[in-house]
Amino acid sequence: MTQLDPRTTALVLIDLQKGIIGMPLAPRTGNEVLTTGQGLARQFRAVGAPVILVRVAWADDYADAPGQRVDQPFARPAGGLPAAWGALAEGLAQPQDLVITKRQWGAFYGTELDLQLRRRGVRTVVLGGVATNFGVESTARQAWEYGYELVVVEDACASASAELHDMAIRHIFPRIARVVQGADLGFAAV
Repeated sequence: MTQLDPRTTALVLIDLQKGIIGMPLAPRTGNEVLTTGQGLARQFRAVGAPVILVRVAWADDYADAPGQRVDQPFARPAGGLPAAWGALAEGLAQPQDLVITKRQWGAFYGTELDLQLRRRGVRTVVLGGVATNFGVESTARQAWEYGYELVVVEDACASASAELHDMAIRHIFPRIARVVQGADLGFAAV
């Protein structure tokens, strides 16, 4: 069991929002990731540890979205995304949670995530969300570069394919984080 100090640990859940959790995902569905994320959030709230919910959103004209030329750009519907696309999944957020809006894969650049973590004395970040090899991996790499200890909850993550998920879980995260199952997390008595 991975024992965490609730005074210095925060849960950060990436992109568990209406427009993303319904997409085809693997090795588990978005609803399965959401259920695991909700359970982790309850556990963190019960011990007074911060829960930070990160969502991705852009202006209707995508003026604030990354615009570099790439070989495989993400599709951008004309007129913007559906109205509820960027809203957090039902039943996830609670009043005491922090909500961060990002406009790229990683949750640190261009947001106040680092500020909010440091001001709360957080040294360990527990991560989950969608997609494992995009938003979660980018956020994990940035957190590691900022000096945070990381715990990635494998069963709280999913991607566009099992292969993409496994690549990050097996080859990237073990070099910058501890990889665990949600049931293996616990809090040390303080």
